[in-house]
Amino acid sequence: MSTGRKLSYSLAINEALKQLMEIDKSVFILGQGVKSPWYVGNTCRDLIELYGEDRVIDTPISENAMTGAAVGASIAGMKAIIIHPRLDFALYAFDPIINQAANWSYMSGGRSSAPVVFWMVINRGGEQAAQHSQALHSIFAHIPGLKVVAPSNAYDAKGLFIAAVNDKNPVVFIDDRWLYNRECIVPEEMYEIPIGKGKIIKEGNDMTVVSSSFLVSESEKCLSILSSEGIDIELIDLRTLKPFDEDLIIKSVKKTGKLIIVDGSWKTNSISAEIAASVYEKLFGYLKAPIQRVNLPDTPAPASRSLESVYYITAETIINAIKKIV
Repeated sequence: MSTGRKLSYSLAINEALKQLMEIDKSVFILGQGVKSPWYVGNTCRDLIELYGEDRVIDTPISENAMTGAAVGASIAGMKAIIIHPRLDFALYAFDPIINQAANWSYMSGGRSSAPVVFWMVINRGGEQAAQHSQALHSIFAHIPGLKVVAPSNAYDAKGLFIAAVNDKNPVVFIDDRWLYNRECIVPEEMYEIPIGKGKIIKEGNDMTVVSSSFLVSESEKCLSILSSEGIDIELIDLRTLKPFDEDLIIKSVKKTGKLIIVDGSWKTNSISAEIAASVYEKLFGYLKAPIQRVNLPDTPAPASRSLESVYYITAETIINAIKKIV
């Protein structure tokens, strides 16, 4: 693999889309805003000029119908990518996502599948309030038949996006718009990151911190601060929320004996709850302290900027949680 060059998260997805559409004529994208580069953060830049309106389809504001069209096209042999620029409004499309795509392979005895990518973008902050700021990944992770990925950086975004499009199953690809301008080195050629495999960002011995998406970078901010205080953290990036890399987490917690899960949604019935339960089931005798979870409060997102500053998870939130059990 080449050394690559520095790309933002949004342009890494843009590159993945161009490479996929260039080599595979069955790949097409539809959704609100694909004609408007600013609307989806440069992720769809130049696509309509390169591949035309037959393969880059700017849709009406009809989430249920357009998602149903994507599912149907995938069942018929196409590789559809349906973008929901605000994850909140993908709720209108629960029927084609959950009733149809997730169940299709099972109900056909494996003879057919719906290899569609449901690309959803989390928006929050900026006083957008409750109906535009929800991280709903736990809902999709609850559904049999759906895979759910949530990259934390540009390198992973490209590799996981390509893997999602090439997967024979429906995949929910979750972005966080707060990542779109983050840059890192991204190889020019196509590559896949296996769905279901996490990554150790930093090895450590005192405590395991498991995080995903935007909150991986907030967790990374804690490392040097805690190291200066003699606390050696092992940081894991989930990459995939379902199926999450249980073996990687179990191995780490077996070593450290302590676990904190940082999850950017509400605590009740969350991804953090699922991971905590899995570790308790398998490693109860190894734990040196109760598992801690860092989640949003179980309230809707506020619109006030001052309330947002205490509502959302920051590096300071994570450090305080870690210090409670060290």
